[in-house]
Amino acid sequence: MQKFWLRLARRRGIVQLLAALLTNSYFTERFTKGLPCPSLNCYACPAAAFACPIGSLQHLIGRHKAPLYVLGVVGLVGALIGRASCGWFCPFGWFQELAYKLPVPKLRLPNRFNWTRYVVLIGLVGIVPLITRSPWFCKLCPAGTLEAGIPMVLVSADIRALVGSLYWLKVGILVLFLAWMSVTRRPFCRWVCPLGALWSPLNPISSLRLAVDVERCTQCNRCQEVCPVDIRVYDDPNSGACIRCLACARVCPTHCISVTS
Repeated sequence: MQKFWLRLARRRGIVQLLAALLTNSYFTERFTKGLPCPSLNCYACPAAAFACPIGSLQHLIGRHKAPLYVLGVVGLVGALIGRASCGWFCPFGWFQELAYKLPVPKLRLPNRFNWTRYVVLIGLVGIVPLITRSPWFCKLCPAGTLEAGIPMVLVSADIRALVGSLYWLKVGILVLFLAWMSVTRRPFCRWVCPLGALWSPLNPISSLRLAVDVERCTQCNRCQEVCPVDIRVYDDPNSGACIRCLACARVCPTHCISVTS
């Protein structure tokens, strides 16, 4: 089983591409648009085939309805694979990894403040929609701007006529994240994403987990060098920050990192 996971990890980029195409396949939209997507993918994207789970949460909270169905689906995914969806299926996560490959100076930031994504989850996804009855995270989400806002403005003259200050604010936020993700690994995932915040507590109890043989681990930090979220796996193999990309297991010189399921 370990060899299977390592072989699959070598093709993670292909899986990410296929996941982006599947979640934005358009042709299944009639049948699948009511299903929560297992990643952050804007339902306003012209090609989106699934509903964004965070957008669905805000919609129901704004209508003062309990989002039990959405939380159930998100919880089921998290219970099975933890945050692996972030590492394998999220188009915006993949985009951040591609942006980080740009040949510009890099800035390493610690993960100690990644609790801010819970502030976004509780405040911008929960409290603000409850009070305003409006999905404010969706209004500002850079993933939504990239996948839906900009394409819709480009293809529709009617929508271009409606462009105002909020649209340019959204574009400005996206530009800031584009700059940030080119110098820092997956900043949106680490400090902002509310979907990742929902899945993080499930990492230690999910069916898919990591284990480290501490007797064989030399703490060479090769795992941190290749980690998309910049963590040392031996500190906590099932940290809520881990996105289960398995890059660490691929490069570990002592082969002390294993997948358990």
